[in-house]
Order: sequence, then structure tokens, then C-alpha cells
Amino acid sequence: MSRAYLAIASVFLVNGVFLATWVSRIPTVAHRLDLNNAQVGLALLGVAVGSLSAFPFVGNFISRYGSAAVTLVCGLACCIALVLPAFVPSLLTLFLALALFGASIGAMDVAMNAQGVEIERTQKRTIMNSLHGFFSLGGFAGAALGGLIVSWGAGIATHFVGIALVTAALLLVMKSFLISDSPSEAHDAAPVFMLPPRALWGLGAIAFCSSIGEGAMADWSALYLNKSLGTTIGMAATGYAVFSLMMLTGRFSGDSLVARFGTHTVVRTGGAVAALGLALGLSLHTLWASLIGFGMVGLGLSVVVPSVFSAAGKHSKIPRGTAIAAVATMGYSGFLAGPPSLGWIAELSSLRLALVVVVILCALIVLLSPAVKRKDV
Repeated sequence: MSRAYLAIASVFLVNGVFLATWVSRIPTVAHRLDLNNAQVGLALLGVAVGSLSAFPFVGNFISRYGSAAVTLVCGLACCIALVLPAFVPSLLTLFLALALFGASIGAMDVAMNAQGVEIERTQKRTIMNSLHGFFSLGGFAGAALGGLIVSWGAGIATHFVGIALVTAALLLVMKSFLISDSPSEAHDAAPVFMLPPRALWGLGAIAFCSSIGEGAMADWSALYLNKSLGTTIGMAATGYAVFSLMMLTGRFSGDSLVARFGTHTVVRTGGAVAALGLALGLSLHTLWASLIGFGMVGLGLSVVVPSVFSAAGKHSKIPRGTAIAAVATMGYSGFLAGPPSLGWIAELSSLRLALVVVVILCALIVLLSPAVKRKDV
């Protein structure tokens, strides 16, 4: 493994730790500010608003200054933004703090993916799937550490400041091993704000479908097992655990599959595996069939978003940062649109029927998969 690969893998790991660290202390912040569920939901919207606001701008910054520099700056901004929710005094200031956190972590996400594509290009090997595996691993580590720190009774300020200092030091060390990609020659002509180019709509649609599928597993898998199948709450939690474990497995094996079979085949097969697995689970309507189905969704979708980002970053006519930011914008929209849309369908009919929509979206990935092999991508 090259030093550049280990460095960017560490950055992906840190990004996952950032997000999981915040998630692990949401109950603490809610209790400290005496927020009800609706207010917590409003505060969490700040993360989404911040991320979506940053995506259209960060591509231009990457074109101007290079992905390595932007990755470091955004990573250090995350360290600062992570600490803010520990000290805010009200719902409004929490929303603003989370908007800054969302903007920082979203911009870091785009920049580190652009750096990953640059390392792929220079080293002529596929690494994006395993990099996203390190992000998932960072999420597991951050969540586990957060739970441990909570059990120790440590305050949220101590927790967040400690994570911020350690990750800042790691980012500063890793920066010297990243590839200092040159600013794009096209940056002078590129607007500061840019909507997703039409040439990337196919890739963005794939990311959108995959994001709704991932979000559905996080938001609805436990409820489906508990309310539709009548399992205990403890058993219901295994649904998302199986999904996450299979996604982690798929991401760490995805690079070898892409190298052997090609991106198009892997994305197409991944969509088919997810669609068929979930369809089987919903049809049989039993605990074990559902768990197998959720696991197949995790395995199938694990390779989709990393492969789409890699394809976007190799577009021949659009700067790398701009392309990845555009796809990230469309993909992240799936995380926002998915939960309320599926909830509305479940309310009108059933949660089982709502999850059928995910089957259809996974099948759409199969139909849209040729977008990853376009000649101009």
C-alpha cells in the first residue's frame, strides 16, 4: 500500500468518526437544551442544509486550490464545527452550529473523494470502494467510542474537544502524504456556484436511488421487523446491523471486483442483488428472509456510490471537484427526500409497500448503470 492511499484512507476514516461522534451525543444535546422530538428534527435539518449549501461551491474551490489542500482545510473546519454543539445555548444556535458542521463535513466529503480519484488516476488502480469502507469503519469506531465515553460519564465538551484535537493532529500528519494535485486550468472560466451539469444526471440519478435505499435501511428496517413482523425491539435492531455489516464487507471487496469485471458490471450487478434480495425478503415476509434481504441490499449498494463518484471524477470535460460535487448534491437529495416520501407511502398503505419502492429504485440502478461507462466519463 502506498503512503498516499494510507493517508486518504485515514481521512475517510476521520470523516466517519466525525459524523458518528455527533450522532452518539444527540440525546445528550437534546436533554441539555430540553428539546422535544420535533425540535430535534428541526435541528438535525441544519446538517442537511449546510451540506447541500456547500456542495455547489466546493467543486470550484477544488479546481482553484487542489483537492489535497481543500481536504485539509475542510477537515480542520470539521474539527472546529464538531465542538460547537457542545456549547450552544438554544435551538437556534444549535441549528446554526449544525449547519456549519454539515457544510464542513459535506465539503470534506467531496474533497476527499476528489483526492481519492486523483490517487486512482496516478496509481492506475481502483481504490474508491475500500476508501468508502474506511468511512464506514470510522462510523463504527466513532459510534463505539462515543458509547464508551458516555458510559464513563464524560461530558460532551470533553468528548468533542478530545476527538477534535486527535483528528486535527492526524489530518495535519496525513496532509503531507496526499497527492498535491494541480489546480484545474479551467478554474478561471468556472462559476463559483454551479448547478449539476446535464452530462452527470445519469450518475446523479444512480446516486439518488442508492441513497434512498441506504436511508431506507437506516430509517425503516427496524420498524419493519418490529411492527410488520412483530419481532422484539432488540431483534429489530439486527436488521440494520446486518445491512451495515454486509455493506462494509462489500466495500472492502469492491475494488477487486471492479478491477476484474469493470465498473459497469459491478454497479449493474449490485443494483440487481439489492433489488432481488429485498424483493425476496418482502415476498416471504419472515424474519430470516427479511434479514437476508437487508443484507443483500447492503452488499449490492455498497459498490454503487463509490463507483459513481469514481466515474464522475474521471469525466473528460468537467473538473473533478465540480463533477463529484454535482453527483454528491443529487445523491444527498435522496437522503432528504427518502424518509418523508417512504413515510407518507407507509402511512397511506403499509411499510411493506413503501419498501417495494426501494426495490424499484434498486432495479432502476440496473437500467441506469450504463451511465458509468459513457465515453465522456
